Formats: sequence, structure tokens, C-alpha cells
Amino acid sequence: MKITGIETYPVWGGERNYLFVVVDTDEGVYGVGEAGLTGRELAVTGAIEHFEPLLIGEDTFRTEHLWQLLFRGGFFPARHAVSAAISAVDLALWDIKGKALGVPVYELLGGRARDRVVCYPHNTEAGADTSALVESCLKTKEEGWRFVRWGLPQDGEVFQPYRSVLAAVEQLAAVRGAVGEETEMILDVHTRLEMHDSLRLCREAEPLRPFFIEDPLRSEDPRSYEMLRLRTAVPLAAGEQFGSKWEFRELVEKEWIDYARIDLCIAGGITEAKKIAAMCETHHVKLAVHNPLGPVSTAACLHLNLSCPNFGVQEQPYRPGTFLTDVVPVQPEWEDGHLLPPARPGLGVELDREAAKSRPFRMADLPHLHRPDGSVTNW
Repeated sequence: MKITGIETYPVWGGERNYLFVVVDTDEGVYGVGEAGLTGRELAVTGAIEHFEPLLIGEDTFRTEHLWQLLFRGGFFPARHAVSAAISAVDLALWDIKGKALGVPVYELLGGRARDRVVCYPHNTEAGADTSALVESCLKTKEEGWRFVRWGLPQDGEVFQPYRSVLAAVEQLAAVRGAVGEETEMILDVHTRLEMHDSLRLCREAEPLRPFFIEDPLRSEDPRSYEMLRLRTAVPLAAGEQFGSKWEFRELVEKEWIDYARIDLCIAGGITEAKKIAAMCETHHVKLAVHNPLGPVSTAACLHLNLSCPNFGVQEQPYRPGTFLTDVVPVQPEWEDGHLLPPARPGLGVELDREAAKSRPFRMADLPHLHRPDGSVTNW
């Protein structure tokens, strides 16, 4: 089965864009993928345009060979825009392989290691309004979710680390008191803190037993996690900004994190994610895949998590079947805070190309934050 074409579908989702990719073949079987790197979709689309001449006529089943060709064949190792493009193509090739063989992708990854995949939602970003956050967490608990998750508080577009840490500790205590001990809590720092502020947050969070603190430090220097790991017992999660196994390597091998935030739509798709997952298993690191994207990403994460013994939790910002249902009318099933194994072949989703075209790309960027003095800081 040979590749005959690749099409990109940047889709406006109401607040941001989502980038879907379709790989067509000479036998009429097509595969669907999705790229990450939100806010830079045009850069990823450009990388895919470079890929198309390399891929036309290639055997769709040679996923590893094609991954190596795209990652290493341009002389410069793939970084985020290029690795996000590779990710989308790789997911589409696995979708084709599953459809051609008549089995779900997880069967090609070793079969199911579990019967369902637990997920966490995105709770209302209420800033420093603790009461609104508690209300949101209680609502998702009533809906059946087993986790609650929210981000580090901010004041509009202004981020003051010291005040944010104080507010975050207050929120952790309030939410723990409201949801009880059985509901797991996740706090996403989003790489906004320096070491001293992050250490203060982690130490004060320890008695409140969060499931993990996510991205407590910037990702550019993974070695900074060594000092944080030695000085706090709170579980740490990182990796959502990484584009390959090479970026995960030291964090995992030195066991500086407890959860690997692999983004299948940035880190190289299923082909690379399986390698990262295996590396994590040898160091007792569990998977907490980064999935703030659309239904194709959700499906790909589900297949990976079904097949990996060291799964922890899957990020799931919305309940499947409630978002972009015109563009992706067939989505994974959700029940009582879990995603269920698909029975359909491939990734188990379908893309309506005409519906995708009816939601054209809009130029949009992610939010920006600054300190009180006007200096730029991470969002």
C-alpha cells in the first residue's frame, strides 16, 4: 500500500486552532493524524509540505523507516515544529495500518494491558477565586471524574510568583477538603516558576497529597529537576514540551520525575512514544500523556495507554463526544471518568473533510503573561 497524498486541515475550534492531517493511499484506505504545537500551526503545515515529496510512493507499513527518514533525513534533527509534523504523519500511518489489518491500533502495540483508561479533566481556571475552583471540582466529581486539575493562579495577564504560590497552596487545601481523599488532585505550574518559588510550593503541597505537580520548572534545562527532586517528596511530572526521546532521556534515567508528560502530537507520534514509555518503565516512571488537543489526539493517547503497563493517567480536557463532533463524528467512548477500548480498526475515529474545511484557520496565539514590572514570563 503506497502513499499517494497528504492533506492538512487546520480547524478553528472556537478559541484556538486544531491541526488534523490525512494520509491517502493507492488502495483507498486513509489515515488521520493530529499535530500539536498550538499557536504555531502554520509552521507545522510548512514542515508537512516539505515531507510530502519524500513520502509519496512510500510503503505505509514501514512506519519506523519513515519516522527515521523524516526525523534524520533533513540533516538537522527534528525539533518541535518538525517533530509535531512527524507526529501527525506517524499517527496517520498507524491508523492506516490498523484499518488495513482490520484491528484497533492497540492490538498492534501488544494488545490491551488494561480494560479502561482513567482520565483527568480541566477544571475552571478561576484565578485566585478559590470558591469558584472548588465549585468546578465538585461538579466534575459529580459527573464521574476521579481527578481534578487546575492551573497556577494568576491575576488576568499579570503573574506574581510569590502571591501565586500562596494562592495555590490555599486552593490545594480547599479543594482537598471539598472533594475528600478519594479524588486525586493535579496542579499545573505550566513552567512558570523559578527554583525557589517552585520548591516552596512543592514542600507546602506535600501534606495535601497531590497526585503530581506538573511542570514546576522551565523545560529548557532538564538538569534543574535534580535539585528539586532531592528537596521535595511531592510527585513531579514533566515533558509536555519535549520533541523526542532524547529530551526525556536524562529526566527518566536519573529518575528526577515520577510521571512523563509525553505529547504524542509533538514528541514523534506512537512510534516514538512507545520507545519513551519503555524507557520510563525501566525507571519506574509512569505515563501521564499530555493531551490538550482534539479527538484524534485523544484516540491516539488512548491506544498507547491501553497497551502500556506503566500507565498513570490521561489528560482529557473535555468529555469525548461533546467537542468538534461535526469534524470528528466518531470519537472514543467515555464512561465514569474513563475512556473505553475502541472496537473499530485503526485509531477508531473518522474525519469529515468537508466539515473540517467549513472551520477555516484563524490567526490566533496563546495567552501571554507578564510580571508586575512588565517583563515577559511563561504562560
